Amino acid sequence: MARVKKAVNALKTRRNVLKQAKGYRFGRSTKEKQAYEAIMHAGAYAFAHRRDKKNDMRKLWNIKIGTTAKANGITYSVLMGNLKKKNITIDRKILADLAENNIETFKRILAEVK
Repeated sequence: MARVKKAVNALKTRRNVLKQAKGYRFGRSTKEKQAYEAIMHAGAYAFAHRRDKKNDMRKLWNIKIGTTAKANGITYSVLMGNLKKKNITIDRKILADLAENNIETFKRILAEVK
């Protein structure tokens, strides 16, 4: 079998790795091995934190709904329980948006639930 020299491919890989690590501090932006390790860690964190972001948004929606509901005389848990009992299927994202931007509509929903 013929000998394969990897000069072109190795250079291309090295260039791509260092391009991805641009802006990293210390040796992680200039040394191939450290840059590769930093990119692997960054990818793992990015994957995990894309899922964490979904939880963070749901918590934020709950807070927005809860504070607006509390200002109108009903607690968050009672509101969500009554919505479920009355089969009003509005998800938390929409409720939070209504509570923040369209308070009149949110108040109509509260009146329906009370």
